[in-house]
Amino acid sequence: MSETLRRKKLKRREFIKGAAGLLSMAAFGCRSDTIDSLLQKNLRLMTKPELKETLARLERQYRAKYDTNIKVYSTPPKESTLFGYGLDLSKCIGCRRCVYACVHENNQSRGSGDRRHNMPIHWIRVLEMDKSRGIDFLEANPYYDHNEVPRKGHFYMPIQCQQCENPPCVKVCPVKATWKELDGIVVVDYNWCIGCRYCMIACPYGARHFNWTEPYLPHGQINTNTHLLGNRPRYQGTVEKCTFCIQRVRLGRYPACVEICPVGARKFGNILDPASEIRYLMENKRVFVLKEELNTAPKFYYFYGT
Repeated sequence: MSETLRRKKLKRREFIKGAAGLLSMAAFGCRSDTIDSLLQKNLRLMTKPELKETLARLERQYRAKYDTNIKVYSTPPKESTLFGYGLDLSKCIGCRRCVYACVHENNQSRGSGDRRHNMPIHWIRVLEMDKSRGIDFLEANPYYDHNEVPRKGHFYMPIQCQQCENPPCVKVCPVKATWKELDGIVVVDYNWCIGCRYCMIACPYGARHFNWTEPYLPHGQINTNTHLLGNRPRYQGTVEKCTFCIQRVRLGRYPACVEICPVGARKFGNILDPASEIRYLMENKRVFVLKEELNTAPKFYYFYGT
């Protein structure tokens, strides 16, 4: 028997023994937080008591792992609310403050010293484009590094999750770990995500990101106010994405990237509210969406304010 085949058989035996152990412990009432995590229902199928216990269990696990008290909320969507986002391309200066505000707010992995194995994760990409060419993704530069921005003759186009009304990522998930909420935010159940990355392939905007390794969150740099479907610390082997800062907007606050923008290029609000700023922009500015021909119906609108 070859060494490779022997190792495969050993791993299979270890898996079977481990699975049998978990089943027997569950059957005889010997439950732990680890087992409960493995047996956790899809969030949409939980009763209120089950949801309450899940939140408490996650808080215990995060406290043990990160040595800090992390609160996990499950604030539901508000009635008569459909969130929309606007970005003024005539104002954006490419400073990337939105990128780093998003990282700190949403507990994205900062990366470790070995960049080959643990790259930082950014939910927002800012593309530098040549004004003479217009919007040209083939020639766009996401890695620009200048002492001063904006660079003469160029403009900047941030891209993140478009929160599609008809999201292709949701359709391809084989375990229903991602879905669109009533307020239009596309979310991920991190405990149910199996890391198949079908959603990443289906997304035409490159807005989903995979945790190849254990996310690196430096001590003292964790946002401790988190949402079950948003910025709580994620796991290795799961997919994550922008949620319009669900932990903030469902409490009446702006997303972190909107608050940090120094030139007011980012707008946010309730599309269903005729008096909201985002509704005014949609009705009075030159608004467009990315890849309109795909019929994904994004709720992320680009416009030229001047």
